[in-house]
Amino acid sequence: MIRFQEIYNRIIEHPIRIAFAVLVLVSIIVLGLSLPLYIKQFDEMYLNVLAEAHGMIFDILVIGILLFWLREQGDIKQRISQYKDEIDDFRMWESEEAAFRNAGNIKRLNRHGISKIDLVGTYLTKTNLSNVKLKEANLNTANISNTILLEADMQEARLNQTNFENANVNQANLSKTFASGANFKDAFLIKANFEGAFLIKTNFTNAYLMEANLRGCSLTEANFQDANLYKADLRGADGLSLEQLSKAKSLYLAKFDPGLQALLEKEIPDLIGS
Repeated sequence: MIRFQEIYNRIIEHPIRIAFAVLVLVSIIVLGLSLPLYIKQFDEMYLNVLAEAHGMIFDILVIGILLFWLREQGDIKQRISQYKDEIDDFRMWESEEAAFRNAGNIKRLNRHGISKIDLVGTYLTKTNLSNVKLKEANLNTANISNTILLEADMQEARLNQTNFENANVNQANLSKTFASGANFKDAFLIKANFEGAFLIKTNFTNAYLMEANLRGCSLTEANFQDANLYKADLRGADGLSLEQLSKAKSLYLAKFDPGLQALLEKEIPDLIGS
């Protein structure tokens, strides 16, 4: 009796053993009941078995593949939910581990085609986020200082009060972003695309904006103290003033609307030509 109990316990502890035990039991019952037919009507039974085998193949082909696909989709959704939950868990936690875990989860979500991610208040300092997709993501108040964002796609993202200090954002796409009050102090923004962005009260102190696209941007009270705007395109920008631009380090070959261009050439010709 004790031996039987041990065997029973070993079987129920493993799903594969349970399935095998059920198969053996059902096979014994079915084959036992069918034995007279195998003896007396073997040809007919053989044809029936073949017919059932073809049906089984069809079930595996259709139902099996469908179930596998549904399971894969379920697993993907579960993983996506897990990545988002981890970002929530590390939100507002300022540590090297939090930064690298957040960056890793962003990249994993990107691999599943997800770019609209809630990253409010996340810590991403000193990570490598080159070529990441953050279109329409919410990065308000996030800390992205000293981070590499080469060719990152942040179109229409929310970057209000976000800290990009000393970050490398060269050739990134920030068109139509909402970046009011964002801090780009000492940031590298060479050939960055800000077209149509809202950059009200944004801090570009000592930023490298060479060949940056700032066309159609809202730049009211933006700070260009010591910023390098060599060959930058500011045509159609709203809220620009002589006072703002006079504080820049260089406006050489920068493009402005005709009226503002004439004013700059008259008032600060050395800065325009330097």
